[in-house]
Amino acid sequence: MDIFKLGEKILALLEAVFGFWNSQMSLVYGMLGQSPASFKGGGPWAVVEGIEPAFVAAGSSLVVLFFVIGFCSDSIDVKDEMRFESILRMLIRLGLAEWFVANNISIMKALFTVAGNLVSMIPASTMAALSIDSTQADIIKGLGFGESLVMMILTALLAIIIIICGFFIIYTVYFRFLKLLVLVPFGAVACSTMAGNRMVGHTMAAYWKHFLSCVLEAAAMALAIVVCNAFINAGLPAFTGSYADWAQTLIYLCEMTFTIAMTVGSVKGAQVLVGKAFGL
Repeated sequence: MDIFKLGEKILALLEAVFGFWNSQMSLVYGMLGQSPASFKGGGPWAVVEGIEPAFVAAGSSLVVLFFVIGFCSDSIDVKDEMRFESILRMLIRLGLAEWFVANNISIMKALFTVAGNLVSMIPASTMAALSIDSTQADIIKGLGFGESLVMMILTALLAIIIIICGFFIIYTVYFRFLKLLVLVPFGAVACSTMAGNRMVGHTMAAYWKHFLSCVLEAAAMALAIVVCNAFINAGLPAFTGSYADWAQTLIYLCEMTFTIAMTVGSVKGAQVLVGKAFGL
């Protein structure tokens, strides 16, 4: 009897879950191309801009301190160090440090724009929507009561996993914005170390490497989502040809869920991937 067949209910649950995942991916993809300066209507960025002058003032004061520390560390013989080229080199370093301290937020906004442009170069049309294959849908509709009951239990379990993955990927993208917004004010202090010697100036290099990895993380996240969605929509693996139809459908759903989990892992590890690729 039809009342003992759960195929329609299974398909309805799958369509609902896949619709949730597709909406989450559209939301995430839109946020990845967004600058932190315009995130949430610019409210968080306005708070950062309000705090920034205090960090710039602290950085400007530290420029002189780090300059003196660097000069004293490098100067073995003060008379020998008072050559014109040495003085000119120190003054250039001092001037550059002060310029970076005063303009670090403008540089960061330019980097945000570059990252947004990189994401926009990956068109959203290449991101295929997650959907159930028509062949697998027909198989699910024709399942008997026992097989459809097993499939329903498994589908419910997979639905929970997909929903958790959807919320986790949103959390990862939101956390990226939080990292960037928290990092921005410290840029003025980090740039002040440029006035010192190489040992002191290493702080600025380390800061900008980490900051760039966080900024370029958006492009790696977008690529991971597009590529993993292509995996999901690639169809059944070749090794399933010898299995029964309902078993093939079972493997198909498990593979889709596994790839969704892999998408979350790829998005989560995007910063590490970018850092290793560019030596940041």
